[in-house]
Amino acid sequence: MGIIPSRRNVLGMLFCTIALAGCQTLGGSGLIASSAYSGLSPEAANAIAGDMVGRFAEHVGPGSTTIQLKADGSVFGQTLEGSLKGWGYAVATEQNPEGGNAVALAYVVDTFEGAVMTRISTPSVELTRSYAMSATGATPTSPLSVMQRVS
Repeated sequence: MGIIPSRRNVLGMLFCTIALAGCQTLGGSGLIASSAYSGLSPEAANAIAGDMVGRFAEHVGPGSTTIQLKADGSVFGQTLEGSLKGWGYAVATEQNPEGGNAVALAYVVDTFEGAVMTRISTPSVELTRSYAMSATGATPTSPLSVMQRVS
């Protein structure tokens, strides 16, 4: 019996965190307000945003979608915007982008038991993953959790 929690316990806590976080909705889009852990280094933010946007592209293809990013002004928010643009997404940061065909996207980056928990959400899909930070960036420590909403 050590101090280090087992993988099963960590995944159980991850599931509970995701389930409870789903109850925090704001506004008409049904998404939470974006927020990011202030201690996230630019290197870690870049690694996490690059990984999450690559996984997001598997579910919401770039090129045909304008992303309405609900950013909080953090390093992660800026990096996420750059990663989305790098993957070919049009990104709008104002409240009501022109055309009215934008997909709202929000994110949450927070720490939990030494890991960085990251979630990006749209009205149709939510992606969550845990990362370990290092001096050179961040590496995934959990499988990608995908929740698709049916409307």
